[in-house]
Amino acid sequence: MNRLEDDDGPLTPEETLRIIEEQRASTVRRLGGDPLLMHAPWGVAWLTGFGALFAHYAYGVISSNAAITVLFAGMMLAMAVTAYAQSRMAGRVRGQSSHRGMMYGLAWGFGYASVIAIDIRLSPLLPPDEVGLLWAVTSMALVAALYVAGGAIWRDWTMFFLGTGIAVLNLVGAVAGPTVHALLMCAGGGGFLVVGVARRLRRAT
Repeated sequence: MNRLEDDDGPLTPEETLRIIEEQRASTVRRLGGDPLLMHAPWGVAWLTGFGALFAHYAYGVISSNAAITVLFAGMMLAMAVTAYAQSRMAGRVRGQSSHRGMMYGLAWGFGYASVIAIDIRLSPLLPPDEVGLLWAVTSMALVAALYVAGGAIWRDWTMFFLGTGIAVLNLVGAVAGPTVHALLMCAGGGGFLVVGVARRLRRAT
């Protein structure tokens, strides 16, 4: 039977458009990756890492080095999880989309290598609390830039505005100081969790 016909005869233009839209939405859900895997790992990493930094700055219950270790361990794990999610998505896609995703993933790796190298070089020149702020601000600047770039590449407005929001919070926190910065980034982590859950629920409907 012709796909544009049903048991009662040819489909109307409205029904045809509805079927096309349903198939398009199904394809997006199938190829678009798991939004929870793309956002929740970063939310958890930021809540724990920046929560540790806030506990250090506000209450002194953990050392700066230990808090930075928690933050970067969480971020490396989040990057690994999202890289896995992107690789699964890329495995279903060929051509320019696959190449674009591969290059974007490499940008994360090269970007973090650069951040680590710069921060290691500059850290001995700063007081301990400013060292934590340096690592936090530079890493968040990279995340913000790559999220904005990713939103532009895939025309994903949620990703673009997430990156923009991170950039604004990062800028305010950098000016206000390490305690405020850590608290704002905790809020950013909560935002990532909310976006991941919301996009997963919307995808399921």
